[in-house]
Amino acid sequence: MSRRLFVPAVLAAMVMFALAPVFIAWAPRETTMGVVQKIFYYHVPSAMMLFLSAFVCGIASAVFLFGRRAAADRVAVAAAELVVVFGVIVLVTGPLWARKAWGVWWQWEARLTSTLVLWMIFLAYLLLRRYGGPGSDRLSAGLALFGMANVPFVYLSVNWWRTLHPKTSVVPTLDPAMRGAFWWSVVAFLLLYVALLAARLRVEQQRSRLEAAYLALDE
Repeated sequence: MSRRLFVPAVLAAMVMFALAPVFIAWAPRETTMGVVQKIFYYHVPSAMMLFLSAFVCGIASAVFLFGRRAAADRVAVAAAELVVVFGVIVLVTGPLWARKAWGVWWQWEARLTSTLVLWMIFLAYLLLRRYGGPGSDRLSAGLALFGMANVPFVYLSVNWWRTLHPKTSVVPTLDPAMRGAFWWSVVAFLLLYVALLAARLRVEQQRSRLEAAYLALDE
């Protein structure tokens, strides 16, 4: 993303997040859970960004592994950090919702456990990049591919096993009166994701140039 597009994207995301509570407040309350169900408008879009970032990281890692393109590796690192960031949002908002809906903060059921494992895979990716030493870029790229392959499993797990977590049919069958607020939140999170990815990628590019300058001085 160019600098000309970055600022408008950030401003648009800020405006959309500022207005999101208004649309969420206007959306009707769910009959069973009441007002706590409105966490849905933040929990689900953040989970969508988690999955998206895992795919971005995995695809970029594949390009790096098989094409040896350093630019793809920088994209993978930036995306991996955002997997962890949006994963934290998912893992915090989920238990807040679960406490009211299920009466417990956490259940070791398929969706919750697999989401935690997915988050830990990409956390391990970042730790490997930081402390793994020579060759850690290729090892972490392989780990990113493994993490990306887990995304469909996490998403479909609620359809394969009986779990407390709602099935994947929730969004397609959402009350029409709730759809406007939901998709508004999704677009807001998407704009935020794109802006954060562009900013983090810019930092990674500057870091790469700085390292190249240091190497040139040593020579």
